[in-house]
Formats: sequence, structure tokens, C-alpha cells
Amino acid sequence: MNTKVLVSLSLLMGLGAVLHLVVPGIAFGVKPDMMLTMMFLAIILFPEKKNVFLVAVTAGVISGITSTFPGGFLPNIIDKFITAFLFYFMFIAIQKFTKSIISTGILTAVGTIISGTVFLTSAYFLAGLPKSFLILFTGAVLPAIVLNVIAMAIIYPIVNGLVKRSNIPANI
Repeated sequence: MNTKVLVSLSLLMGLGAVLHLVVPGIAFGVKPDMMLTMMFLAIILFPEKKNVFLVAVTAGVISGITSTFPGGFLPNIIDKFITAFLFYFMFIAIQKFTKSIISTGILTAVGTIISGTVFLTSAYFLAGLPKSFLILFTGAVLPAIVLNVIAMAIIYPIVNGLVKRSNIPANI
């Protein structure tokens, strides 16, 4: 694995950890997951299975450790692993057609929906939900979709420009 790629992935995961830590739990301990934005960005920039695996495990553990949801450690790991690979496969499928900010935003929204659904479903089976699935989905996942798409629309062009000017071997 290229050292520059590993450092870049680490920086993205570090930023995701900070974002995940500072965003408060708004719906009965469930918080909008801003770690997803950085995970999706890492997959977009470095779309290789080994990178996706590394990012999925890292994002899952960090999200689990910083989770405000009771019993949220394992659901976060399950969620990030499934979401990362589904996002990767969707990205690979549309990459042949477009690399626009609009397609990136749509992928981010779909990825966030997948993540929220997987998290709440696994939490339901592993720890139980403090409120109904619909209330938690509406209270945390829908705001997360909006926040993640806005964050991706702001961050992606900036990182894209930085990567183009550097000699980091990213997929641009």
C-alpha cells in the first residue's frame, strides 16, 4: 500500500472522527453520522477494495467508540462495513458515466440512507431501539442525509483540487 494513500486515508478518518465526536446525539442518542462523509470521500478518492476494507473497519470502530447510542458499538461496525462496500460498488458502477458533484451528492445521500437503515436495523436486533424505527430514522437519518450532502458538496471540490495539485495517487 502506498504511504501517501495511507496517510491520506488516515487524515480523512481523523477528520471524520472529529466530526463524529462533535455532532451531538439529537434523536434519543442517535446522531447524524458525519463520519460517513469522510468515509465516502476516501472511497471516491482511493477506490480499491483493500482501501475500502481499511476505511470501513476504521470508521466503524471510531464511530462505535464515539457513539452516543446505547449499545451502538457493534451496530456501527456492521453499518460501516456494509455501507462502505455497497457505496464502493455503486461508485464503481457509475464512475464510468460521470464524476460530477451531483452524482457524488446523490451517492452520498443513498449511502447515508443505507447506513442509517443498516445501523438502526442492527441496533434493533442487538441492543433494541429506544423509540420506533420511523422516529429514529426521521430524527437522525434524514438530517444526516442533508448534512452529509452539503458537507460533500463543500469538501469534495476542495479536496479534489488539492489532490490534483499534489502527487497523491488518487482517482480523480
